[in-house]
Amino acid sequence: YLQSGRERALLRRHPWIFAGAVDRVEGRARAGDTVLVCASNGRPLARAALSPSSQIRARVWTFDPDETIDNAFFKRRVAASLARRSIIEGTGPQSGWRLIHGESDLLPGVIADRYGDLIVIQLNSAGADKWRSAIVDALKASGCARIYERSDSEVRALEGLPPVAGWVHASAGDGSIVIEEAGIRL
Repeated sequence: YLQSGRERALLRRHPWIFAGAVDRVEGRARAGDTVLVCASNGRPLARAALSPSSQIRARVWTFDPDETIDNAFFKRRVAASLARRSIIEGTGPQSGWRLIHGESDLLPGVIADRYGDLIVIQLNSAGADKWRSAIVDALKASGCARIYERSDSEVRALEGLPPVAGWVHASAGDGSIVIEEAGIRL
C-alpha cells in the first residue's frame, strides 16, 4: 500500500516505487516476489517486483493489476522487445545491439545485448533475478546459440543480491566473436 497521495507518479506510468512512498506491505512477500500495488484507499494500481533491501522498493512489471506475471508474461515481453529491434537486422551489416533495455522495454532490471550468436544478460533487480529462468528461456527463442550472464555490477548489492557471472545457455564455443557495426569490425 502506498502512502496517501504517493500514487501520482505511478498513475503517470513511472515504473519505480521508492521506499518513502510505501505505507505498508501486507502478507509475506520476499525479495523478487510479485506484489499487488495499491493506493492508500485500497485501489489496485499495478503489479511490481518487491525489493525490500533497495531504496527502489518495487519495480513495476505491469500497470494492469489484473495481468498475471508468469513465464508466458516474460515470453511476451521479451518477444515484443525483440520485435522492436528486428528492424536493426535489415539496416546493413551489424552484428551487435541492445535487445532489452530495462524499463524502456517494460522489463525493469533486465539488460540483454547481442553479439553475433551470443547474448549477454544482466539481471540487476530482485525481480529480474527471481525470473532468471523465464527470461533466459524467452531469449533462447531469439535464435542465439549462447547466453552468458554478467550480473556482477555494484547495483546488485543495492538490491541485496550477490554477483553472478557465467554461462546460462551453451558455452564459449570455438573462436572469437566478430562484431560489425557501421562498417567497423571489432
